[in-house]
Amino acid sequence: MAHGLDHVVHAVRDLDAAAHLYRRLGFTTGARNRHPWGTHNVLIQLPGFFVEVLTVAEPEKLEDDGFSRMFGRYNQSFLERDEGLSLLILESRDAAADAAAFKARGIAVGEAMRFERDGKRPDGSVVRVGFSLAFADDIAAPWLHFATCQQHHPENFWNPDFQHHANSATGIAGVVMVAHDPAAHRDFLAAMTGRDVRTDTAGLFVETARGTITVTTPTAFAAEYSVAPPPVDAGARLAALRFAVTDIAAAEDALAAGEVEAQVESDRLVIAPGTAMGATVVFEEGR
Repeated sequence: MAHGLDHVVHAVRDLDAAAHLYRRLGFTTGARNRHPWGTHNVLIQLPGFFVEVLTVAEPEKLEDDGFSRMFGRYNQSFLERDEGLSLLILESRDAAADAAAFKARGIAVGEAMRFERDGKRPDGSVVRVGFSLAFADDIAAPWLHFATCQQHHPENFWNPDFQHHANSATGIAGVVMVAHDPAAHRDFLAAMTGRDVRTDTAGLFVETARGTITVTTPTAFAAEYSVAPPPVDAGARLAALRFAVTDIAAAEDALAAGEVEAQVESDRLVIAPGTAMGATVVFEEGR
């Protein structure tokens, strides 16, 4: 079954501008990658987790294969509505087994799918990377897809040179979903993660092996982060990325150098979705 948070897709209309934004946030970014179904991405790596900043650059390449549907056409439709965080993906050791488990629990979206592509190391050398994904569907969240991801050549993908960031980010602390009724997602999250779901007055919480999944209401989200949540009338949305940093002053300096406006607290910085292309980005120290 799934383990920790693996990656999140941040869907954007202008990939070059988004990559520039992440560099202004103090992150090291990779090169532009191209998928055969027409999406392009830029990756931001942390140990065991990455952000996949993605756009539909070549829509004419979209066909009827699984990746065209689940990645290409879905993100194309997502971007017609909004920019923001479109997929939440957990780590997997066996995507085929995950797909079978999801089917037994009534949340599967087909069989596991595999693809490979060339990647580039920081020195420009080309390596092969490969992934298998098993998708799951929460019917209460049509604008948020879920999957697990198994890496077939992890030694070619993860690279410490890409994991050093001026903002001192060292990992993913968690992600925040927003929904009118967080409790409506309890059964799905339990089935998807295979973990206990904790409930309190603030919403739902799933502690994974790498980061926490939080589901809260729009009102509670706005009160916690002092920014507007994404619209959720059509279903739950993934609203925020919470990054753990070792030095909040370094993160603040990186944002100042990048001329990025943020709300400053003693141990937390919050970048609003109007600045971060539909996503709320949070830097946290010692939380």
